[in-house]
Amino acid sequence: MDPKKQLEIIKRGASGIITEGELLKKLQTSEAKGRPLRIKAGFDPTAPDLHLGHTVLIQKLRQFQELGHHVLLLIGDFTGMIGDPTGKSETRKPLTREDVKANAKTYTSQAFKILDEKKTEVVFNSEWMERLTSVDMISLASRYTVARMLERDDFQKRYSEGRPIAIHEFIYPLIQGYDSVVLKSDVELGGTDQLFNLLVGRELQREMGQEPQAVITMPLLEGTDGVQKMSKSLGNYIGITEPPGQIFGKVMSISDELMMRYYELLSSAGAERLEEIRRGLAHPRDAKEALAVELTARYWGEAQAESAKEEFKAVFKKREVPDEVEEVTLAAAEGRGIAKAMVAAKLAGSTSEAKRLIEQGGVKVDNEKVIDWKMKLPAGKQVLVQVGKRFFRRISFS
Repeated sequence: MDPKKQLEIIKRGASGIITEGELLKKLQTSEAKGRPLRIKAGFDPTAPDLHLGHTVLIQKLRQFQELGHHVLLLIGDFTGMIGDPTGKSETRKPLTREDVKANAKTYTSQAFKILDEKKTEVVFNSEWMERLTSVDMISLASRYTVARMLERDDFQKRYSEGRPIAIHEFIYPLIQGYDSVVLKSDVELGGTDQLFNLLVGRELQREMGQEPQAVITMPLLEGTDGVQKMSKSLGNYIGITEPPGQIFGKVMSISDELMMRYYELLSSAGAERLEEIRRGLAHPRDAKEALAVELTARYWGEAQAESAKEEFKAVFKKREVPDEVEEVTLAAAEGRGIAKAMVAAKLAGSTSEAKRLIEQGGVKVDNEKVIDWKMKLPAGKQVLVQVGKRFFRRISFS
């Protein structure tokens, strides 16, 4: 494809490109020499599962694959043990090697629900970082100054407020940048909160005699609340391993305004379709349903997506209990409190989220609204627990 047309596709949904002129030149050189660009994006395996927020970058990687370029999916198993300080107001506790290895196992299989596995090179930065000697690390550290590190907003704020900054936190952006040197990346993708780290990669490449990578930043996807960044800890996430009915229902719960943003960042719909939705030529509910089908099908297949759509219609429009409700048996020894039971049955991401849902009047047990989050479920029978209009579990205790 013509480099300028490629650039237009790549720009869709991106927050920024450093620099657009450099990227166009790289695309032109790639076409002239018949050499695909090397496109890098890194993911620290800090949790076992991915949610839609993570997939914004992966979708952009897929676009590059469709344009004929070579994708490097970097699993930060080494950097994951350090802990990314980005946006942190205090020193972050590093993960153990065991934590990182366990989480990394699921990342690639989930990413390949979007990426073409045959066209993806999976790399782990422990492969080269564990071979560096202490002399090598000191040499790497000598290429960046403390003053430059303190230009980062989060470091600067913590320093001015007298909060600790551990030395290993300075090492993190250096290693992320060094990854780009090792991989000889032409382009690196990251969230807007990663801009500083991405620019370190450019500088280290320049220092070490390589052509600096172009940098593309992608927006941080808002969660289902439409306000805060999608996060499991906030309970506003849509996990790609969640059951199809939950993915479909959560997408249908977002606002019409947020739907447009999800289309731009997550959908494979073409520019003409997006313009139809943006101009109101497509009915918002129909557009949202199409998006819910697309995203559910991406992770579960067309048949499961259609089934989730029909179930949603039955539950939401007719206010019926689904024909099939997942049954969960919990250990009575761990307590029978409704909040803990909701978390164990995957009706809430945390006890605090469960309490919030109960206080908002969104939880029913056997069709009766729960008003006290300290309520205990009966030990001797199965009960139907409903959260909102779409999520059900039949819960009993062993």
